[in-house]
Order: sequence, then C-alpha cells, then structure tokens
Amino acid sequence: MAELDKAYDATTPEAAQAKYNAWADRYETELMAGGYRLPWIMAAAVARFVPVDAMPILDAGCGGGLQMEPLHALGYRGVTGLDLSPGMLEVARAKGIYDTLVEDALGGDLPFETGQFAATISAGTITPGHAPPEAFDDLIRVTRKGGWLIYSMRHDAGQEAAYLEATRRYEAAGAWREVYRTPVFQTIPVGAPEVRNAVHVCEVLV
Repeated sequence: MAELDKAYDATTPEAAQAKYNAWADRYETELMAGGYRLPWIMAAAVARFVPVDAMPILDAGCGGGLQMEPLHALGYRGVTGLDLSPGMLEVARAKGIYDTLVEDALGGDLPFETGQFAATISAGTITPGHAPPEAFDDLIRVTRKGGWLIYSMRHDAGQEAAYLEATRRYEAAGAWREVYRTPVFQTIPVGAPEVRNAVHVCEVLV
C-alpha cells in the first residue's frame, strides 16, 4: 500500500502531518479495502477491560476515529481525540463521536492534567514513522493510577527494538503492569500482509 509506506517513511512530525493531511479523505476507504482490522481488535480489548461508564477517555492518535466508532455504539462517552493531522481530525469531527478533539503530536508534553483520564488508548500510532517510544511517558502521566493504557505494538520486521525495549522498561520500573496481550495478528491482511500487531492492555501503577 503506497500511502501506508509513505506514512511509515515519515521522519518528523511535520512530514507525518503532511502525509496524513493528504491521505485523510481516502484513508479509511483504502485501509478498509486492505482488510484493516486493528480498530476492531482495539475496540474489543477496550470493551473487555474498560467499564462503559469510565470517563474521560483519551484516544491518542485518533485519526478519523475508526476504533472509536464501535465503542461509541456501545455507549462510551467523554472521549477526547488527539491527532497531529487536522485533516484526519476533520474526518473524526464529522462522525460526532468525540466530545473534544485536540491537534497535537505524541512524543512531547501533552496539554492535559496529570491523571486526567480513566483510560488511554492508542491504535497504530506509537510506531516507527509515527510517534517515538518516549510518547508513553506522557500517556502514562495523563492516565490516572489504576486506569488503563491500551495500545497496539508492531511485532514484525518493520518494528524497531527501541519500542519493545521501552515497554519492558516501563514494566520493570513499576509504571504499569501488562494484564493482557492479544495474539499477534495481520493488521492489513489483504493490502499489507507483512504488517503485524498485537494489542497490549496495561494497568497504570503510578
């Protein structure tokens, strides 16, 4: 998938923003045609662990909101979507499934209070070409102690060792504990069968 390759090749937040802005009006159509399944597996993990009345929730790297559509249908509310692409945020805004939308990039200080969110989810974003592994620092900070941080992680040849090392470091430091991990699955089996992810469910401990 040419557009996906371009997105993964981005080396700066500005480059990633430009690529997603240009792709925003075709993103969902093209990924769905490729069999994109990450949003539904992410939503299933959230529904299993996060109570429907848990609020507020942060969707970090929300894109157009595919992962939030099934959750909104199940009754999840009080959701803030954050993304670096204004084009993708416009797609999300048109769906009416977020209470608030914020334009910002992961990897630095986020404009939220410490412990603000009962749960934070991040689907397909903390990955090479998108957000650095250090992005977890502030996602942990803004998630309340005892809350949930649910994220996807690549488990394929396109992954970089620093990402997996970072997740082990947070566990060893007592910042979170992983309570569930899905099997590794093909994320886009028709369009990009080499891309594989797992969804990780962590309880925040700090």
